[in-house]
Amino acid sequence: MKLSGVMPALVTPFDANNRVDFKAFEKHLTNLRAAGVTGWVPLGSTGEYFSMSNDEREDVLKFVKDFAKEGEALIAGTNAPATREVIENTLRAKEIGYDTVLLATPFYTRPTQDELLAHYRAVLDAADVNLVMYNYPPKDGIEIGFDLMDALADDPRVIGIKESSGVLQRAVDIHARYNGRIDLISGSDDIALDFMFWGADCWICGPANCMAEACVDLDRTFRSGDLAKAREKMTVLYRAMNILESGKFVQKIKYGCELQGTPVGTCRAPLGELTESEKVDFRAAIAPILN
Repeated sequence: MKLSGVMPALVTPFDANNRVDFKAFEKHLTNLRAAGVTGWVPLGSTGEYFSMSNDEREDVLKFVKDFAKEGEALIAGTNAPATREVIENTLRAKEIGYDTVLLATPFYTRPTQDELLAHYRAVLDAADVNLVMYNYPPKDGIEIGFDLMDALADDPRVIGIKESSGVLQRAVDIHARYNGRIDLISGSDDIALDFMFWGADCWICGPANCMAEACVDLDRTFRSGDLAKAREKMTVLYRAMNILESGKFVQKIKYGCELQGTPVGTCRAPLGELTESEKVDFRAAIAPILN
């Protein structure tokens, strides 16, 4: 399985009563499809899966699966703090129709590398799915190390790693060590162009929720071979991406959706709302992109 193009790490819209807003969700997905995204990644960290019940998570997976058209890739976030829960979530996603899952390291527990390897193998043993690993040490507290990746590199179901460390050297190393075995997938949005240069054919992108057209345009421009133009487009994107990485990522993404005309509500606690100053800064950064 080969992933390519821009795949939004989807927000989960909530209504005024703090319930999943499927009407807003449909409008949002329709807007993203028109922008040219290549598939869907529900229930990642941008989707606030950590604040949702199992029933809500299942409903979201079913909704996105039903919305998807043939040819659009589907990757389900099935993360949880315990291996047993991840297996349950993954089996449920498989039943709904997802053949690929995105798995960060289990949060809070901070397993050792040997424990993490056993965790991934347990999921793969229990469920017939493809795996995209998700390396995000600033959020999860541990890194998916190269010894662990070495141990999984020849498993054909381990198809990629979403690299969100923000460390470009990691991208270079992954390309050098695993090219043709584990695909590098861009997850460090403010250096996405650098990742493309080092072999990332797919960008699982939270900011695509509110700037999909610009992200898709960057990806297509790079694929066309016009590197100078791609650099110009990344320069326009960079300030907004950098502000997103500075904190309150999901809140800013949702505010960006509001600014582009597809409001998706606010975040669930403990994530709080943006201050007026934060709104002003992000609105200024995203304005050139939305225009």
